[in-house]
Amino acid sequence: MKNSRREFVFSISMLAASSAFPIQAFAFDKSKKLKVALVGTGIRGITFWGKRLMDEYSEILEFVGLSDINPSRLEYGKTYIGASCPTFTSFEDMVSITKPDLVIVTTKDSTHHEFIIKGLGMGCDVLTEKPLTIDEFKCQQILDAEKASNKNLIVGFNYRWSPYATKIKELISNKTIGDLVSVDFNWYLNTYHGASYFRRWHGEMDSSGSLWVHKATHHFDLLNWWINSEPNEVFAYGDLEFYGKNGPFRGKNCRTCDHKNECAFYWDIHKDEFSKKLYVDHEHADGYIRDNCLFREDIDIYDKMSAQVRYTDNTILNYSLTTYSPFEGWRVAFNGTEGRIEAWLDIPYFENTSIDEAEKHANEMAQDGGEIVSKKPIVVHKLWQEFETVQVDMEESGHGGGDKRLQDKIFVNPEVPDPFGRTAGSRDGAMSILIGIAARKSIQSGKPIKISELTDLEPQVRRT
Repeated sequence: MKNSRREFVFSISMLAASSAFPIQAFAFDKSKKLKVALVGTGIRGITFWGKRLMDEYSEILEFVGLSDINPSRLEYGKTYIGASCPTFTSFEDMVSITKPDLVIVTTKDSTHHEFIIKGLGMGCDVLTEKPLTIDEFKCQQILDAEKASNKNLIVGFNYRWSPYATKIKELISNKTIGDLVSVDFNWYLNTYHGASYFRRWHGEMDSSGSLWVHKATHHFDLLNWWINSEPNEVFAYGDLEFYGKNGPFRGKNCRTCDHKNECAFYWDIHKDEFSKKLYVDHEHADGYIRDNCLFREDIDIYDKMSAQVRYTDNTILNYSLTTYSPFEGWRVAFNGTEGRIEAWLDIPYFENTSIDEAEKHANEMAQDGGEIVSKKPIVVHKLWQEFETVQVDMEESGHGGGDKRLQDKIFVNPEVPDPFGRTAGSRDGAMSILIGIAARKSIQSGKPIKISELTDLEPQVRRT
């Protein structure tokens, strides 16, 4: 197979494939590598969209520029990624000088729209980390910018690509339980991972849009994809009752706190070598503190959340997110006209496991490995029949194998058709955040919120 750079860039807009071919099978011209620029050198930027691309796809792409507002962290990020490109504190200068084919956006959520819009306007395809943005106004600006350009916007939803999520999609698409009627979905963040959001800028509404947007965008995208319809109306409850001002004591940050011996959430960032090198060593340049107090007054997002979502095809979703669970995992149940599907991951008493919660999160985020390490069950129970258990091969690292499959799709085989439709564009990104935005507005108003009232997108009975 011979792919020119022009053909490759064009095929980004055709993203949709399942099987991942080894990179060696593609004879890309080394003199015409895809030119990539990255803005935002935080943890997701330099690991998943930085070092992993260098390690796995250097035969077909090259970093031509890195940008960040923190010049100190920017240089560390360049070294960690292993890139030899120039660095910039000005995004516009980076794009003007290096003329990338693709811009990858991994900045703070509230600034995603700035770089997406500028990148499209400056003639680049853009790939953004989730969430697309944090409110309906910025969302509309992004939609308008993509329409005005002749470029493409991709949203990096990796959860769709795990074998477990894909098997659920296959069972539903095959009408294994008939037509969907309702879905119950519960996500549990543990006191290690869940708490980490409240230490950072994610705990402030103006930066993250709350976990309704930053975290739940993953969940709502999965649900939209599984259900294969678009959300129509949302009613929600939420409150801040555990973190923030509710804490028994507070300090400036963990490392200087007087309550180290009393606080169960005390975290010594100096013992986390990677976090120290990425954040502590560079906080002098922009003041960003990674080990903020979980009980600081500035926290204004919700730590308990529940919503009902009515889809345009009349499927009803019951959703909840817990941010201080003893364990981290999720479970979902699909009720259909001919039966029920139940699925779950990482529920300890379902799986008879005692793995440390911090280790579990580290394994999920790691990008090494990829071998099959276990089998996980999905229960299918048809009406008037005995239940059956479907076993799915699982990988431990990279979000259950979803990370590598997403990147293989984007950078290796974008033109191969995917029967599961796992690639996400701007509409998918918008529909996932609009549920969270509507939930936030519903809590504030005490009323149900129509999705069609937020942007000019009209929800469809079937995903388009």
